[in-house]
Amino acid sequence: METVYLAIVLAPLLGAIVAGLFGRLIGRRGAHWVTILGVATSFVLSLYVFKYMVIDGNPAFNGSVYTWLVTDGIRMEVGFLVDRLTTLMLLVVTFVSLMVHIYTIGYMHDDPGYQRFFSYIALFTFAMLMLVMSNNFLQLFFGWEAVGLVSYLLIGFWYKKPTAIYANLKAFLVNRVGDFGFLLGIAAVVLYFNTLDYAEVFSVAPSMADATIEIIPGVQGSAMTVICILLFIGAMGKSAQVPLHVWLPDSMEGPTPISALIHAATMVTAGIFMVARMSPLFELSETALSFVLVIGSITALFMGLLGLVQNDIKRVVAYSTLSQLGYMTVALGVSAYSAGIFHLMTHAFFKALLFLAAGSVIIAMHHEQDIRKMGGLRRYLPVTYWTSLIGSLALIGFPGFAGFFSKDTIIEAVYASHIAGAGIAYVAVLIGVFVTALYSFRMFFLVFHTEERFDARTRSHLHEPPAVVTVPLILLAIPSLLAGYWIDPVVFGDYFGDAIQVAAAHDVIGHLAADYHGAWGFILHGLMAPAFWLAMAGLITAWYIYTQNRAIAGRAAERFRGLYRVLQNKYGFDRFNEVFFAGGARGTGWTLWKLGDVLIIDGLLVNGSARLVGWLSGIVRHVQSGYLYHYAFSMIIGLLLLLSWFVWFAPTQ
Repeated sequence: METVYLAIVLAPLLGAIVAGLFGRLIGRRGAHWVTILGVATSFVLSLYVFKYMVIDGNPAFNGSVYTWLVTDGIRMEVGFLVDRLTTLMLLVVTFVSLMVHIYTIGYMHDDPGYQRFFSYIALFTFAMLMLVMSNNFLQLFFGWEAVGLVSYLLIGFWYKKPTAIYANLKAFLVNRVGDFGFLLGIAAVVLYFNTLDYAEVFSVAPSMADATIEIIPGVQGSAMTVICILLFIGAMGKSAQVPLHVWLPDSMEGPTPISALIHAATMVTAGIFMVARMSPLFELSETALSFVLVIGSITALFMGLLGLVQNDIKRVVAYSTLSQLGYMTVALGVSAYSAGIFHLMTHAFFKALLFLAAGSVIIAMHHEQDIRKMGGLRRYLPVTYWTSLIGSLALIGFPGFAGFFSKDTIIEAVYASHIAGAGIAYVAVLIGVFVTALYSFRMFFLVFHTEERFDARTRSHLHEPPAVVTVPLILLAIPSLLAGYWIDPVVFGDYFGDAIQVAAAHDVIGHLAADYHGAWGFILHGLMAPAFWLAMAGLITAWYIYTQNRAIAGRAAERFRGLYRVLQNKYGFDRFNEVFFAGGARGTGWTLWKLGDVLIIDGLLVNGSARLVGWLSGIVRHVQSGYLYHYAFSMIIGLLLLLSWFVWFAPTQ
């Protein structure tokens, strides 16, 4: 099986290399075929791994592939850990990536960087596969940084567009903040465990539960809490949690296919996966779990509110990603790791669907992205309409759709949890349900219903995009509708086995399982739950305001002008970063330039030494007069000074 695992990660890499280095030679068709075949190979092999491990019941694989370096007993190597958690991630990453690759043929059809784009997205897939298959912290960090690098390249793919360059630089810098914490967390693991191997760390971790660390002199703290919080800071950057969320909405400056890939299957899911993988460590620190829970609940509610005031179709979907990532993080904070990963899976399907559907609309509207300039597209884009409806219903958690099973499980898990902060988190995720339904169907109604708000020229060219665009939408709509019915084994069964470890005191999923009576029973229970009624209230509110009486929206914006301005300014995070961090960095640079370069280096050292030499030369020049008596006088004066020194300062015996 080791050969199969190698083929899964190397097939996309091979496609990326061929398309990137030989793109001109093989042409546009060659570039998309070689990368699609590479990702398709990974997907088929992932299905085989699923059969081998889950259906046939074979044990997990944990082994080294290549040893790079051994120093002080610490092995730095490439290795794979393929268990049931990895298997699920492989299916999600490769399937969504394959759909995005096929879709890209239609979306990027006329782009001059066609071959380069296919090379990048295949490389992105390779990086994510290396991350999820790693069995040690070194390879995890390699995949972690590789997805960050490729996301930088893809967000700024249109490098002649200033906003794209600003966005990819912003993403790069914000993720460096998170990655600094992540690297410190890995360093702390090495310090306390003297190994980078997952299995060795996890086996020793219980004995290290009471280990202490002294960060502030004289103050002892839990080493495990510090390690977990540092690792989670890395997840805050990758998975865009407050306050390191600011890069994700701006990532919309990249082409739509990469928006779908970043938001659904790669990059932002890396942080959620990492925390779930590190469950044996996080279970040893309730303080770290509470920290995760609070950050997740803030993100789930307050980032969702920002979706209410967005008019760019992609940014509405982007803020929904931020909110849903908050739900996943909340699940991790209450030790409902299986529910968090399950929501990661269902969200990957319906979020990729919504992004690609938004791209279909953008293609039809000749790259118009403002939902206020759309309307009535249902009659022109029937496939996009119905698949968007499925994705939207899955997003709001409508009973029976994929998002319903995963989101409602998270809400119930938070309600059952006794972790500090669970009460506030429960209120946040419940309110978030109403907000999600409101902004989701605000966008849906303004795009596909209501009156047409575009000109006759646009109307004359409106039609459904080609099959390479619509077929991926249909294929993604199927799991967006049906994937939730896999809740039995994944959440309430023993699907994950030892891949996820939960302390008995934190086992909220076990508590919920006692009252679980199958998927249909879960649906019936959901119809009576507060989350369902809040979702329906949000949907009906959106229908009434945006299809029946749109004047209400204008009056509300005017009446609550202050709140509306706060939401439009995104709570001031961007402004604060621009003034405090970016402005502070520029101010520090200006000060160092003025004091260091201009005053000290140029003024004193370079120009100052030149002026000193000139001054001394001016004095010495007067001595060199050419008159003999001047030289004799100077020699006499010098001799007198030398004799005086010997008389007054010479040492005595």
